[in-house]
Amino acid sequence: MRIALLSYRSKAHCGGQGVYIRRLSTGLVELGHEVEVFSGPPYPEDLDDRVRLTRVPSLDLYRDPDPFRTPRPSEIHDRIDLLELATMWTAGFPEPRTFSLRAARLLRARAGEFDVVHDNQCLGSGLLDIQQLLPLVATIHHPITKDREVDLAAAIWRKKPLVRRWYGFLGMQRRVATRIPDLLTVSSSSAADIVADFDIAPEQLKVVPLGVDTELFTPGAGPRRPGRIVAVASADKPLKGINHLLQALVRLRVTHTVELQLVAKLEPNGATEKAIAELGLSDIVTVRSGLTDLELAELLRSAEIACIPSLYEGFSLPAVEAMASGTPLVVSRTGALPEVVGEPGVCAELIEPGDHLELARALGALLDTPQQRARMGIACRERAVSVFSWESVAAQTAQVYQRAVDRRSARSDDDTAGGQSC
Repeated sequence: MRIALLSYRSKAHCGGQGVYIRRLSTGLVELGHEVEVFSGPPYPEDLDDRVRLTRVPSLDLYRDPDPFRTPRPSEIHDRIDLLELATMWTAGFPEPRTFSLRAARLLRARAGEFDVVHDNQCLGSGLLDIQQLLPLVATIHHPITKDREVDLAAAIWRKKPLVRRWYGFLGMQRRVATRIPDLLTVSSSSAADIVADFDIAPEQLKVVPLGVDTELFTPGAGPRRPGRIVAVASADKPLKGINHLLQALVRLRVTHTVELQLVAKLEPNGATEKAIAELGLSDIVTVRSGLTDLELAELLRSAEIACIPSLYEGFSLPAVEAMASGTPLVVSRTGALPEVVGEPGVCAELIEPGDHLELARALGALLDTPQQRARMGIACRERAVSVFSWESVAAQTAQVYQRAVDRRSARSDDDTAGGQSC
């Protein structure tokens, strides 16, 4: 098939969406399909040479190093640009809507070049125009309603209206998702949340877990760094629970020699940076960002424990990458994490989300038991290899593409037959 793969932001080291685009597109071309990625900025890095990239420029209002910038008048070319700017100026997040409108404009001129379109988490109103032209599939990693719930709970009362406005695109995403018959998600937990929060019919959803490169993410031959804990957070947000991990470290360091390698891009002078300083953890917390896959793999295999203290996860690529590296985990019992790591105590210890005391106890107990860590590491590797593979992800995703193509073909045949009968 000829596949148009849409992603409104795709940089590989800015979270799971970029990894998903890169790995899925590679898996699809390995199966013999033709794939063209349409992406807004930040653009994907290191796409397979066989995958074509079409950049979908925007005003890029949140770019580094000047987020929430005011563009020059010469940058404004059309109504979509005006919509993007006006939405930002009124405290909203415009990218899902404006990217989808730009992608629809591009695909309207090239509809004959593709058999199917696959949207990655955008769910913008422009997809409904695309659906009039071509079969459409969309991936919802998890409903962003969960992010909004956590951000509202963390916000002081004066900022709650701004949080609600920022997430104003959710109403659009609900409306669009209900009108797409073929949806993908990454876990049974996410599927249940999407059905509940987006009012989706269960039969619209197909669960396809994400994969991991088990040749890159492998256990190391050498010893692990004593006391090293690694946490990978795709965003500096309350949803990721990093503050609870920092509070746990305050207690843990009293009884253990410990260090935290935090892989995250922190907001300058943001809550996490301030917490590290105020809790007196600067000497044992190292923050790293922009790691290559190889650097991340080396870091994960060097740690004694990987920790995912999130308050919610729709899947968790870092958990699967840690398992492939043979690194035992301590994770929150929330969202899809129990589904990803399997039976408690085998690959991971599970704790209540947001409970830093229980988190400190679980980390300390695992640091104190090297034999248990060794057993869990072996189980982690076995689970990653047997359950999670990008080859399987691509094959199952292509089956959903075919279902969408067949559905449209059957509808066209019905319309033709109806016309002939008249």
